[in-house]
Amino acid sequence: MAVAPILTSIVFIGTLILIFSEKLNRTIVAMAGALLISIVGAVFSFYNSEQAVASIDLETIGLLLGMMILVSLLEPTGFFEYLALFAARISKGKPVRLLILLGTITTILSMFLDNVTTVVLIAPVTIMICEIIGLVPTPYLMAEALLSDTGGVATLIGDPPNVLIASAANLTFNDFLINSLPVVIVSWFAALVLLRFLFRKELSMIPEKIEVLESIQPKDVIKDQKTLKKVLIVLLTAIVFFFLEEVLHVIPALIALGAATVALVIVRPDVKDVFKRVDWSVLIFFACLFVMVGGLDAAGVLNYLTIGLSSFAGIPTQWFGVLIIWVVAALSAVVDNVPITIAMIPVIKGLAQNGMDVTPFWWALVFGAGFGGNATIIGSTANIVVASLSEKTRTPITSALWNKRGLPVMVVTCLVASILYLIIF
Repeated sequence: MAVAPILTSIVFIGTLILIFSEKLNRTIVAMAGALLISIVGAVFSFYNSEQAVASIDLETIGLLLGMMILVSLLEPTGFFEYLALFAARISKGKPVRLLILLGTITTILSMFLDNVTTVVLIAPVTIMICEIIGLVPTPYLMAEALLSDTGGVATLIGDPPNVLIASAANLTFNDFLINSLPVVIVSWFAALVLLRFLFRKELSMIPEKIEVLESIQPKDVIKDQKTLKKVLIVLLTAIVFFFLEEVLHVIPALIALGAATVALVIVRPDVKDVFKRVDWSVLIFFACLFVMVGGLDAAGVLNYLTIGLSSFAGIPTQWFGVLIIWVVAALSAVVDNVPITIAMIPVIKGLAQNGMDVTPFWWALVFGAGFGGNATIIGSTANIVVASLSEKTRTPITSALWNKRGLPVMVVTCLVASILYLIIF
């Protein structure tokens, strides 16, 4: 192997390791990694600034930005707090029912909104509810993260890896509903049943202050009902347009940005405040990962991976897909699924250039990246957020605890996905 691919690989792997250091900001690390790979590319004349800019998938960035703006408009209205309190009230303090309701609400929201934002807004209310009625919040917090990660796999806009894969493979919103949603439904129920078993001790506790739930009025947390109605109408309209994207021949990014624009026009908020709530660091992080993977591709590193995977081409296609599910899931358990997905996309494209039918492999990548992040506390950003919030409670979630609860969920969901993958493809 030449010097350039080796240096580029070292920078990329080193960057991934540093990204998940608790002491370093992952966006800054990604920026440094992108800069170093660009410098290596310039020195060895295989990657210039034009190539680096061209490697950034603007469709993905646009879709994420549009949805972030919609969420930033929805956030101050109290909508998410309303849903959590509504679930608590109708659960009547029964732990299992509360787990199912909170998990279901978080999952449904995560199918159409960023699961990290959903967890950030739902989890604090969950902690408050548990403290009020005297329950241990651990099972509910972990269920919200694990089920949102699982449910987000169902739709094109539910999980960042889905957005990346859809853009690369020209998959539509309806493609995900046809191919991914059925697998996710079965996997989600399997995960829920498993969580009920894993947390059977905590869920057998009897709440100390059930009567407090009677005094909770969910509607009282709605701060701006007029804005809430307007944003929900725009969001639902955008979802309808996602369904019709094949008929209208409009890319998802344009739908999301168009919906965000319409919402800003009809709500007329303080734009500066709205943009402050947009997580720009995530968008920069994605852009830097694209630049790094573009450098890997230009250096020929991904070609070596393609050749390595091609050596398994002799096995049946469906089993090759299952192999991808488990390999990607294992990698996503120790490294965030976003960089793994960005790195795998050109590899699968390389397999297509070698004459393989890669259509099923895109779905294997979807399932592996989506379900694999459940295994560890650093497997997905939603897991990290929930663990951080739990530190404010009397029962903080540790890495060891997550491995005991999250790893079985990952194994079961990947097993279900593998079986259904073999049947479908």
